[in-house]
Order: sequence, then structure tokens, then C-alpha cells
Amino acid sequence: MLPMFNTVYHEADFCVVGGGLSGMCAAIAAAREGTKTVLMHERPVLGGNASSEIRMWICGAGGSNNRETGILEEIQLESLYRNPYKIYAIWDSILYEKVKFEPNIELLLNCSCCDAEMDGNKIISVTGWQMTTQCWHVVKAKNFADCSGDSVLAPLTGAEYRIGRESKFEFGEEISVEEADNKTMGMSCLIQARKLDTPVTFIAPEWATKLKTEDLKYRRPNLEGSGENFWYLELGGNQNSIDDSEKIRDELVALAYGMWDYIKNSGEFEADLWQLDFLGFLPGKRESRRMMGKYLMTQLDISAGGMFEDVVAFGGWPLDDHDPDGFWHSGRPNINGKTPSPYGIPYRTLYSNNIENLFFAGRNISLTHAAMSSARIMATCALLGQAVGTAAALSVKYDTTPDGVYTDHINELKETLMFNDCFLPYNKRTVSELTVNANLSSNTSPANAAGNIENLRNGIDRNNHTYGDAEQGFMCDLGGFIDYRFNSTMMVNKVRIIFDSDLDRNTLPGDGVERTHTMRASVKNDSPVMCVPKTLVKEYLIELADENGNMYRFYKETENRKRFVTIDIQKEVSAVRLVPISTWGEDRANIISFDLY
Repeated sequence: MLPMFNTVYHEADFCVVGGGLSGMCAAIAAAREGTKTVLMHERPVLGGNASSEIRMWICGAGGSNNRETGILEEIQLESLYRNPYKIYAIWDSILYEKVKFEPNIELLLNCSCCDAEMDGNKIISVTGWQMTTQCWHVVKAKNFADCSGDSVLAPLTGAEYRIGRESKFEFGEEISVEEADNKTMGMSCLIQARKLDTPVTFIAPEWATKLKTEDLKYRRPNLEGSGENFWYLELGGNQNSIDDSEKIRDELVALAYGMWDYIKNSGEFEADLWQLDFLGFLPGKRESRRMMGKYLMTQLDISAGGMFEDVVAFGGWPLDDHDPDGFWHSGRPNINGKTPSPYGIPYRTLYSNNIENLFFAGRNISLTHAAMSSARIMATCALLGQAVGTAAALSVKYDTTPDGVYTDHINELKETLMFNDCFLPYNKRTVSELTVNANLSSNTSPANAAGNIENLRNGIDRNNHTYGDAEQGFMCDLGGFIDYRFNSTMMVNKVRIIFDSDLDRNTLPGDGVERTHTMRASVKNDSPVMCVPKTLVKEYLIELADENGNMYRFYKETENRKRFVTIDIQKEVSAVRLVPISTWGEDRANIISFDLY
């Protein structure tokens, strides 16, 4: 560190490097478990590839009722509530406030991690340079998480990693190459367009790439389609995806302007009303270093469904492998190999094999290239982050290492994640004895009721084929109630509720792309105005009964936009009642789970 600049020192339980969705969810999850956390992020806005600087969609597992929940669903529902027009300025603010105003998190923006102090195979501190204040930040912590995408802590700490594509003979993976190499998937600078009422012209810079009709054989834009986000403007996989990033960025920006020039001025598109609205100068990266954990997950693991005993997250995106030549590859830009959805991802892929206090989450976890082609997607990465943050909190709680969490506390990790609304395929949440032993009833009329009321305490928080074909949840009259009653007064510390947030987003407006993605690519005058899913309960009461059975109001919510709700009670009561008053559009309330602790 140069002595003429100030140095600020921080001490924490947990330091996260990288503020994309995985790093955000790691920091928030740890902080909510009481862990003092520092999040160091080199950009001015949070969200990584999902931020306004890059603008890639948050994609996730395919199939019905496979939407990723937990912290990510909380963020996306808040955006549907506050950002119905899908404006990036508002989206950035939602991501910012989720971290900035979370107790136990100290946020360091514009701060690039550039050094680490080691004691043998243990990280003591990391150092970041904050360009806005021209000062150094040194963060000392018990545990660290590399959520930087490029795995910056690998060269700084000596953590083992891989880069490039494995030979198909190493693990028997179907989509691997014959001979191993250092090639990766490329990166993209995205463009977005806006359709106006009057024609607009476009004059390309002289240095824009000149494109020909044959260049667009498999990459022909469809401006009118809501699914057009120009992801195939991709380069750099046949170069070094870290060392050559600036050079690749220059090539990508020239390519993006060249694409828009071709759209506007070739005469092959009806583009007179379309205006260039955004062109990203920060590339969205798909692949670079992949850390080596205690377990290396392969394509074969994915194909087998990932049924690990230490599953802490899930994926379900295809094997979406892009050719390293990117846009200049003469064939189709990618393959889409089938995967089971959902498939489990084990905890052992999330911490270092040789650095004892290093976690990682995001596209850089312990995967082969083939497996990474599916698990790299952002919604999956958010789940990985929440798992890492929760594990870091347990590591502090029990004064153990990340591996110690695996050997001694893996069940508690899984239970904590499921309590916090993270779906773990083929796993059921353990329901408290207080809930199991209470008398459960409802005054919903038989004509309106749907589902078995016992679903509310069966430890299953969504419809999903991994639990069989039975419908989960219980449909309740608005203004009706669901009661837990005890034979004598009992101490109730907390109420936990899962409301129906319409995981498939069928109650939102627009086509499938608009309904399922938080943000949009190109904008038209008739782009739909989004809303909170109609199935979600908007207004509800929690009522309690005293020792004499007298019911009184304890809590009222009038503007709920959360799927997962916990309410502190801390009282001796003889009954707990949930009263759904209204939803955001449906005439009945579908309650998925209702538990007492």
C-alpha cells in the first residue's frame, strides 16, 4: 500500500468480495443470522450482470414451480411492487437498499480487491482500493467469500482453480471437447432499443464493425420480440477472459454499434421507429476461473439429478455452452443440452479445497466447464450466495471452518435454508413440535376451501414434482381464519408464513418473457405495466388468544409483497390465528405454509 493514501481498517466476522447477486445474497443471509459482514464491490452499483451497467436478465431453472425463492424472490417481488415499468434506475435502488440498509452489513462500493494477507492456508485480511475516496480498505475477518466472478482471491491467496474446458475423457462428459484447452465462453456488451412514434435516424461511428448478411445467419435480430436482448453479441472465449478483457470490450462495443448500424441502415429491417436506448460498455462475462472445492461437480452429476446428502441449492437451466469464437463462430452460437430441473448442488462445491476459510458463490464455484454451462445462471448463483452466507454464519456460531460446517452442521445448514424459504429438491423442512402438536382448524366454507389444511404444516413450501403430484397449500376465504389452538397456554416465539407468490408468474401481464423476467430488453409503447402477483396476500392479521381464550389483534399488515414472512411473537398464548383479508387480485387466499416456533 502506498503510504501517501489513507488506510481504513475494518473487522468483521465475514467479508464478501463481489456484489453481484451471489455476493449480495451471501452478505444479506449472513447478516440476517447476526453475522457482522463487509461487502466489497468494485462497481458503483450492485447486481453484477443484472445491474444497469450490463442488463442481463436473471434467468433460472426451467419447469413449473421451480422459481428460485429466498432472498432473490424477496428482491424480485419488491421490484414488481415498486418498479412496474421495469426502469433500471429504480431496480438499482432496490438492490442498493437491500444491502445498504441491512443491519450488520458494511458496504464498500467502488472498492476493488487487490491484495490478501495470509497465515499459511488461512486468509487474515483482504485489501481493496476505493477509487472515489483514494484510500485503502483493509478488512480482517474470520471467513471470506469470493463472489467476484473472476475469482480474484484465487491468485491472491493461492486457492486452487481451473480455467478452460476439460477433455471428455477426464470425466466422461458428453459435451466436453476431445482435448482439454484454456478456452472459455465469451462475454457480451448488450444493447437495448426503444420504439418511438416518429422515425429516428442513426449514424454509426466510423470504427463500428461492418457486418454483412451472412454474419447474421444464426443471429438475426427480432426487434418486435420481447425476448430479443442481443446476448449473442459475444466475443473473447478464444482469448484470455481476464487478461484480455479491455481488448475484448473494445471489440464488443464496435460489434454492438455495428449491429445497430446494420439494423437501422441495411434496409433489411423495419427499424425506422426504433432508437438505440442503451449500449453497455461493461461486458457481461460468462466464464473465467473456477475455484476447486472439496467436491468437483460434473455434467454427470447434473444428469443424475444432483441427489447429494449436502444439497444446499438447485439448478435447472440447460447445458448452455457457447462456442469460444462467439459471434464469429460460423454455426449456432450455443447448444442447449437437456438437464433435469431441478437438480441439486452440494455444499462441498462452495468452499476451497486448500484455503481453510474461503467460501465462493456464483459462476466460479467448483464445477467442470460442462457443469458450469448450466449452473452459471444468475438465479442459481443467488441461491448459492444465500447458502454460503448462511454457512458462514454457522461457521462463526460454532467457531469452525467451512469444512467443519459440512462435517458437523450440514443438517442445520439445510434446515436454516429451508426455514428461510430456500427450496432444496427432495428435502422436507422439519416442522416444530409446537406446530405439530397444536390443534389446526379453519372457518373457511367447504365450498371455497381447496387443498388439505394439513399441508400448512407438512414441511413442503411449494408444489413440485420432487414431492409427488399432491397439491400443496390451503385455500382460505378472505376474511376467514386459520387457527392453531393449544390445550393450555404455550410460549410462541415466532410465526412463519409462506404465501403463494405465483412462482410461474401466470397472473402477471404480458407474454412469457415479460412475466418471468424482472427487467425487460427493448421497450415499446405497449410494453405491459407489471404488478404484484395476484395470488399474493396483500392484507392480513395475526391474532392471539390469552389464557382465557380471548382473541385480540397482535399484528396487521396492509401492503404485503413478501412470500416468506416471519413475525416475532414472544408471548404465552392459547391460540394463534391468521386472517387473510385481501390479496393483490384473487378472490381467495392460498396459504402454502403456516408454522409456529
